[in-house]
Amino acid sequence: MKKVGIIRCQQTEDICPGTTDFRITSEGKLAFEETGPVQLIGFVSCGGCPGKRAVARAQIMVDRGAEIIVFASCISRGNPIGFPCPHFAEIKAAVIKKIGPDIEIFDYTH
Repeated sequence: MKKVGIIRCQQTEDICPGTTDFRITSEGKLAFEETGPVQLIGFVSCGGCPGKRAVARAQIMVDRGAEIIVFASCISRGNPIGFPCPHFAEIKAAVIKKIGPDIEIFDYTH
């Protein structure tokens, strides 16, 4: 079972407890159809706009065993507020640069 760390949008914390993210990781559905069920080892926010804390937080999750870093759908797709993060491309590029090519990156959860 692969170990996963999820980075979510801090703006959505007040309205989304992450219930769907937790369910689909344990069931291996939607973004996790290819991996099957995964072990969630971290669920953190980006730290707020413009998401600069996402880089350090991704590294911490990798240091603690994450094999996949996943950007929650609130960041990449705008669920549930209907507004994707305007900084997503830069955040993703910075995370990849920091953690290297051996860690998988998923762009969404559900």
